[in-house]
Amino acid sequence: MKDDRIKFDRNTPFQRALRDEVDAYFKANNLDPKGGAALARKAAFIIGWFLVSYAFSISGVLGTAGLFIGAVITGLAHAAIGFDIMHDGNHGAFSTSKAVNRWMGRTLDMVGGSSYLWRHKHNVMHHTYPNVVGTDDDIDVGGLARLAPEQPHYAAHRLQHLYMWGLYGLISVKWNFYDDFAQVAKGQIFTSKVPRPKGEEMVWFVIGKIIHFGWALVLPIALFGWGLGIAFYLVEAVVLGVTLAVVFQLAHCVEEADFTELPEGTVTELDFAKHQLATTVDFARDNKLVTWFLGGLNFQAIHHLFPKISHVHYPALSPIVERVCAEHGVAYRLNGGFMEALGSHYRWLKRMSIPPVAVPVVKPAL
Repeated sequence: MKDDRIKFDRNTPFQRALRDEVDAYFKANNLDPKGGAALARKAAFIIGWFLVSYAFSISGVLGTAGLFIGAVITGLAHAAIGFDIMHDGNHGAFSTSKAVNRWMGRTLDMVGGSSYLWRHKHNVMHHTYPNVVGTDDDIDVGGLARLAPEQPHYAAHRLQHLYMWGLYGLISVKWNFYDDFAQVAKGQIFTSKVPRPKGEEMVWFVIGKIIHFGWALVLPIALFGWGLGIAFYLVEAVVLGVTLAVVFQLAHCVEEADFTELPEGTVTELDFAKHQLATTVDFARDNKLVTWFLGGLNFQAIHHLFPKISHVHYPALSPIVERVCAEHGVAYRLNGGFMEALGSHYRWLKRMSIPPVAVPVVKPAL
């Protein structure tokens, strides 16, 4: 999963200053960088929210309307499990206990994904190489859209700023029915070989799929019939897909972010922290509700710099990082509010929908 075209320097004066200032913050305030009791309470609330909304959905109390209202609320709770619980768990940021982190990470298996594959795809491929075309799987949608200047342009992309919002809703459906199974079968994620899960990891892969399809599809079909059962699954999955996709796009696929393409045969050395900050954009830092729901992923730059620190600390770390960036002449990229970031993503999709201008080749005079 290593990209041999890139070598990172992880110990520059800038990075040492970032680490020293963040370490000093935790020491001065006698704080644990992990989530601690505050995150445990938040996780319990979110899991309760998910279970209650799901139970309301399938109870039939309000008939068909209640089923679909509950599906929307369940989809949002489902997203919150991803943002707030499994994300910190799979990064080792939820707790000082490896066992607790692993169990929190496995909440992803219960709600449709694979924590094993996610750790390879997200923690390694995306976090190491954000916005590197050909290596970061998260910016490659298989030709359905052009998200980076270096990607090929197709005629259909002229309308991508309109149709992608609908396709975002299908991301979780594709993930559930195809992506994880294909990646295990191939032993590959995007361009990188990945060891197939074995032993306990394979057991959890199978158990997770059984649990997810059981609550998301089988039980609703058993209670309401094929039509309403499948409709419940689709509404819940579309709400989840749009929520997950938009949040990721607002951090990386916006006008303020940089993209990189490295031709074969070239080797480039990058400052690791500067690359993270150039390709990642924070948004809505002052919106406490957004921060709570998104698990601090609106502070995406902080997360990329310090992925093993829990999201509960990101609001306090953001001004520290911004100050260190200013002292070292490094840009800290930011969109003010959620709608501002959403507009930036829309404009980026539209900009990428325009065919690139070909540079004419000028032949030397004979």
